[in-house]
Amino acid sequence: MTFEQQWIEYDFNPYILFSAGGKVLSVNAEGQYLLGAVDRLTLFELATTYASPSFGFKTTFMELEYGRFKIFGIMVGYVNEEEIGIRFFQTPSFQFSRPEIEGELVNIYSLIDLCIATNSIGSKSAFQKDLDPTMPETRLNTDQFIRLLNKMYESFGGSETITTKLAFRIGEYILYEEKKYTFFSLKVSGNVFDEVYKSAIEQMCKKNHLFCEVGKKAVTVNIPIINQ
Repeated sequence: MTFEQQWIEYDFNPYILFSAGGKVLSVNAEGQYLLGAVDRLTLFELATTYASPSFGFKTTFMELEYGRFKIFGIMVGYVNEEEIGIRFFQTPSFQFSRPEIEGELVNIYSLIDLCIATNSIGSKSAFQKDLDPTMPETRLNTDQFIRLLNKMYESFGGSETITTKLAFRIGEYILYEEKKYTFFSLKVSGNVFDEVYKSAIEQMCKKNHLFCEVGKKAVTVNIPIINQ
């Protein structure tokens, strides 16, 4: 790849180039993640709607949210009738001043089992687990993590089934003092979410410098893996 191509490929902002018919011709790494969160045609329609009336580039500021992507603006450009590109300006998801090196190394599976055991007492919900078996020990503030996870389970207390999914965030990391910290996602989902818990979950995540996605079907918290 040329230097310009590498610049686009590793840009923090998603970039997608469409054909006139809506086919994806080119996409950078972040754009691939975005396409995993929202339908391709939705993004193509966005590009054609906010394109300049004549050849050229047009920037529009707006607030959009697709999964973990929080967008504050887009730039649409085309120089012929055959293809059109769109770039999304996203607000940084992880706003650490630095990774929090605190707490103790813990087995994340043990904490999940503990919280499930606590929340299943007297509950009519069935608890299911979908856990990546390769997760290493991670340094966490155990008390704060248990409180957060309990709150997540409580928010889906009216669901028939509550599912816990643990997985790595492939290709995502935070860089601090030339060291990369990868992330894992802890996702709790169900068919009934109590909105009363939304604010408390978001505040707990913000206090602990964690990015969370709170939806009506799932709550996902992304946590850096720090095991030094």
